[in-house]
Amino acid sequence: MRILIITDAWSPQVNGVVTTVRNTVRELEALGHEVGMITPEGFRTLPCPTYPEIRLAITPGTRVCRMIDEFEPDAIHIETEAPLGMAARRHCLASGYPFTTAYHTQFPEFIHARCRLPVGVTYRMMRWFHDPSAAVMVPTVEMRRRLQVRGLTNLASWSRGVDTDVFAPAEHLALPGRPIFLYAGRIAVEKSLEDFLELKLPGTKWVVGDGPARAGLESKYPDAVFHGMKHGADLAHYYQQADAFVFPSRTDTFGLVLIEAMACGTPVAAFPVSGPIDVVREPSVGILSENLRDAAIAALDLDRTAVRRYALQYTWSGATRQFVSHLRPIRIAAAA
Repeated sequence: MRILIITDAWSPQVNGVVTTVRNTVRELEALGHEVGMITPEGFRTLPCPTYPEIRLAITPGTRVCRMIDEFEPDAIHIETEAPLGMAARRHCLASGYPFTTAYHTQFPEFIHARCRLPVGVTYRMMRWFHDPSAAVMVPTVEMRRRLQVRGLTNLASWSRGVDTDVFAPAEHLALPGRPIFLYAGRIAVEKSLEDFLELKLPGTKWVVGDGPARAGLESKYPDAVFHGMKHGADLAHYYQQADAFVFPSRTDTFGLVLIEAMACGTPVAAFPVSGPIDVVREPSVGILSENLRDAAIAALDLDRTAVRRYALQYTWSGATRQFVSHLRPIRIAAAA
């Protein structure tokens, strides 16, 4: 099958959307599918307000239409509710092409955290964007429930995976300042990182990642160690050496970093909110509590072997087969 994926999130961005798309494309090709991509590469772009590393395509409509028609896809999937996704959606509707979409980011909460725009306003836009989709793919049961409450329909499950060869346990080094409590991910206001950095914990706090809030937080919390952005085996090293992974975000739809940490054997501490409540389903692998300090301390006593074993259920091959099952082939739709 010729599958066309349209995404506004792409390299050099480092986030869950990009990681998910990259791994999904690899698995699709391994299954024998031909994958085409429409990304910001090759388009004129401008920086996204408050996120300058995210580049948004400028007036991409005509070119997106041409790229879709030239690829002659059997199925079309739109990843993001941004300029490229909007242009693809418009062309599909005008041409009678069915398409699927994904709900990766809690944009209403994300925008509210920055400018206090009421979430109801943004959810109306989300419903408008996703309503024509043959399947709106969401990563967890809790996100399906939340979106149903907000009036979104045609919801379908699309889980996530982890590379268990790269993200694997390793012997703890004799590092000073143990226990080590780690956060990894974007350093931005919607991640609620201060809820972690404010905790009175023994040992050391590590922060791995980058983002618009890094400079301010690094200055405000000089006792925390900010290691910057890491990838692949370098990132795995920090998970492997941490004694507990602390995830303070209340706005993630899944949280790929949770299963990356667990694949390295590192137990999780998080709030009982969307993302963690579906990913960390057993108290033997992570502690979910509104008291994040108590959760972080309790996580230190969990069996790292059990944590690793639990993470093995999350595979990109399994997630990709879910993805394929929800696609709506164009030729079948046209013949119906």
